[in-house]
Amino acid sequence: MTIRSKLSLLFTFLTAAILLVFAATVYISASRSREAEFYKSLKKEAITKANLYFTAKVDPATLQAIYKNNRETISEVEVAIYDTSFQLLYHDALDIDIVKETKKMILDIEKKKQISFYKDQWQVVGIQFDHRDKKYAVIATAFDQYGYKKLSNLLSAMITIFIGSIALIYIAGRFFSKRAFLPVTEIVQKVKRITASNLDLRVDNANGKDELAELSATFNEMLDRLESSFDAQKQFVSNISHELRTPISALITELELALEKDRAVEEYREVLTNALGDAQKLVKLSNSLLDMAKANYDSSKIAFRQVRVDEILLDARQELQKQFPEYRVDIYFENEFDIDDDISVHGNEYLLKVAFANLLENGCKFSPEKTILVTIGIQEDKITARFTDKGIGISKENLPHIFTPFYRGDNKKYADGNGIGLSLCSKIVALHHGELSVDSEPGKGTSFLISLPHV
Repeated sequence: MTIRSKLSLLFTFLTAAILLVFAATVYISASRSREAEFYKSLKKEAITKANLYFTAKVDPATLQAIYKNNRETISEVEVAIYDTSFQLLYHDALDIDIVKETKKMILDIEKKKQISFYKDQWQVVGIQFDHRDKKYAVIATAFDQYGYKKLSNLLSAMITIFIGSIALIYIAGRFFSKRAFLPVTEIVQKVKRITASNLDLRVDNANGKDELAELSATFNEMLDRLESSFDAQKQFVSNISHELRTPISALITELELALEKDRAVEEYREVLTNALGDAQKLVKLSNSLLDMAKANYDSSKIAFRQVRVDEILLDARQELQKQFPEYRVDIYFENEFDIDDDISVHGNEYLLKVAFANLLENGCKFSPEKTILVTIGIQEDKITARFTDKGIGISKENLPHIFTPFYRGDNKKYADGNGIGLSLCSKIVALHHGELSVDSEPGKGTSFLISLPHV
C-alpha cells in the first residue's frame, strides 16, 4: 500500500472516530433531553388531572371519556389516583393499567414525594398531591411516541450524514494527498532518469523551506558527492593507466630490442638492469595504490589502537635507510615526556608508517644533501611532527595541487615519482582526525607539519 493510500485511510479513520464520538454525544444528549422533558410533561399532566378531579370536581366518567377519545389519536397520558392507604380513587383505564401500581410504589411516593422510572418503554412519574390537608398519590404514564420518532429521525439523519461525510472525506483525502505528494512523484520521476552517465542532473524543489525541499537539497548534495567521486574515480583510473603504461612500455621496448639480435653480455646486463628498474617502479606504484586503497577504507573498518609516534617514526626511518642507505634522517624532540600517553595517539600503525615514510623519502629525494630533519612536539591535546628539508622547494603555482593524486609539478625533472605519496599522506592524516599543512619556498626547502590528537 502506498503512503498516499495509508494517509488517506488514516485521515478517514481518524475523522470517522471524531464524527462517531460527536454523533454519540449528540444522540445521548438528545435522548436524555427527551427523557427529562417527557418526565416534566408527565408531571404536569398528573397535576392537571388531579386538579380536575379534586378541585374542579369533574365527573370521573367524563375524564375517562376524554382519555379514551384522545387515546385513539395521540399517545394520551394514563393517570391513576390513590390515597395513602392504597385505595384507588380514580383510574383513566383500569382495563389497560400499564403501570399496575403496588402498595410499595405508593409508599415510595409518600416517602420520596416523587418517583420516576420506566415500564418497558413507557415512562412513569409518581407524585404526592396535597388536597385539603390530605395526601394522595398520583401516577402518570405514557409512551413518548413523538419523542422516540424524533430520536429515530435524528439517528437516521446522523447515519446518512456520517456515511456521506466519510465518503466525501476519503475522496478529499485522496485528492489532497495526491496534491501533497505531487512533488514526491516528480522527485521519483527525476531520480529514475539519473544514471551513472548523467550524474549532472539535479532534483528540483530544493529551494523551499519544507521537508520535501530539505529532502531534495539533501539528495542533490548526495549527487554532488557521487558526481565528484565518479569524476575522481575516472581521473584516478586514467592516471593509473598512464602511470602503468610508461614503465610497462619501457620494459617491453627494452626486451624487444634485446631480442632483435645477439648482443654482448654487458649489453644484456644493461637491458636487464633497465628492466629491473622498470619492474621496481611497477612494484612501488602497485604498493602505493594498495596503500591508497587502505587509506580510503571506512574508518570504522580499520583497526585503531594506542600507538607511539616516535616508535613508528623510527621504524619508518629504518625501512627507508634499508632501501636508500645514503638518506639521512635526524629526529629531534622539542620537549621531554614522562609516560607513553604523552607520545601516543589513537591510530593505525601501518598507515601512519606509510605516511611518515613518504614524507621522509620526499624530503631526502628532493634535497641535494639527502637529509631531512623531523621535529616532534608534544602538547596537551596533540602531537606535532614537522618534516623539514633544504631541498628544491615547491613553487606557489604547484603548492595548492600537491595533495591531488598523481599530480606532479616542476619537481618531476629532479626525481622519479608517481604523484601518489603526498595525497596518500593527506588521506591518512585525515583518517586519524589530524591536520597536514605545508610551507615551502623555492630553492630553500619545504616543511610539512602533521598534527595528530592525543589518545
